[in-house]
Parts: sequence; C-alpha cells; structure tokens
Amino acid sequence: MPEARPKELLRIRELQAFYGESHILHGIDLGVGEGEVVTLLGRNGAGRTTILKAILGLVGRRTGSITIHGIETIALPTHRIAHLGIGYCPEERGIFSSLTVEENLLLPVVVGEGGLALPELYGMFPNLLERKHSLGTRLSGGEQQMLAMARILRTGARLLLLDEITEGLAPVIVQTLRKLIGQLKEKGFTIILVEQNFHFAAELADRHYVIDRGTIVDMIPRDQLASSTGKLNQYLGV
Repeated sequence: MPEARPKELLRIRELQAFYGESHILHGIDLGVGEGEVVTLLGRNGAGRTTILKAILGLVGRRTGSITIHGIETIALPTHRIAHLGIGYCPEERGIFSSLTVEENLLLPVVVGEGGLALPELYGMFPNLLERKHSLGTRLSGGEQQMLAMARILRTGARLLLLDEITEGLAPVIVQTLRKLIGQLKEKGFTIILVEQNFHFAAELADRHYVIDRGTIVDMIPRDQLASSTGKLNQYLGV
C-alpha cells in the first residue's frame, strides 16, 4: 500500500507577489504537510526568499491563496499570520546586538503552545548556554545563526521558514545545523528551507521545489533525488 500523505498544513495556490511595480512571483502552487521538510532551491534572485516573505505577508502586495491549517491568510496582517504558529528565521538573522543571548531568546512573543523552554534550548545549543550573558555583537556568525533558530523555537511555532541558514558558515557549523534540522523533523516540526546548496538537506527533505524567475520549474521527491542530480546541477549552475 502507498504511504499515507500527512495532513496538509500549508497550501499555496496561484500566488503572485509584488514589490512596488516589480512582479516577483508568478503563480506559485505548492503544499506542505504536517511534519514535512521541503526545500526551495534556485539561484540568487529566483524568488525563493519572496515566497517565505509572502507566506508571512511581508511583501508589498500579494494575490492568490495561502491557507495555513485551512485558514485563508492572503488578506491577514503579518502579526495575525504569525500567531497561526509560524516562525521566520531571515537570512540576515535579525539578532538584537545590544541585548544578551538570553534577552534575545526571551524577547519574541509566544505564537503557539509547546514552545521549547530555555533549559531545553540550551541543551540543543550548548554554545548559547556558554554565551547567554554575551551581547549579540560578541557572537560569531555560527552562534548568531543558532540564536536565531533557538529564538523561534521558544515561541511555539510549528511551521518554520528558514532562509539560507548555512550561508557563510564553517563546515562544522553547517553539519551542526543539519543535525538540528533532523532533530526538529523527528519532533514533528514542519520546515521550509530556502537553500542554494541542495546537499545540505538532501536526505532530510521530503521534496525539493526548484524556483526560477518567480515560478516553480520542477519538483523532485526525495526518492528521485539520486537520479535527478544532473538536472539539479543544470538548474542551480553548479
């Protein structure tokens, strides 16, 4: 018997997104089930980050349909969307440099039940425990990325939007983050990863959506990844 698909958490249909007069997304259609990990692959400027921002209503204008837990969100403001249980880790990380690690962790509002408590977060990120009294300006790039991840896990968000979390980091930190994504998947989190390097989450992701010029040009399930390497290299220019 075929494996049952998980209940759909996010469904996007005919999504168009604009920054001013610039038309960035052209009819995006995709779905993500509860507990799934999917990646958005593509070259820089393809529209991957805009998809994440459009889910949260952080673009100038959007049309189409975005439902989260069956709730239509296309007309909702960002704070209402976030309270449906969404955590966003932007590419620039958004760490408050004048606050300590622990103050950064405690700052975001709770958007759902089941957020991880500080002891659990420090267990997952031992480096942050060692630096909990350090200001954001004193953290390395890897520590800042871990803090940005830990911060959204405390809020109770179950749908995580992660934008280029490995960019510019040392290989040992990338491996740590990869292990973390696996742990979060085991805990039942739903994750959308914007990545340029598909090797990072290749074995973790259930599906890979390839984005080019604001459209989805391909969708590659995990079981077809090995046979699609050449195609992916062509799409990504690697």
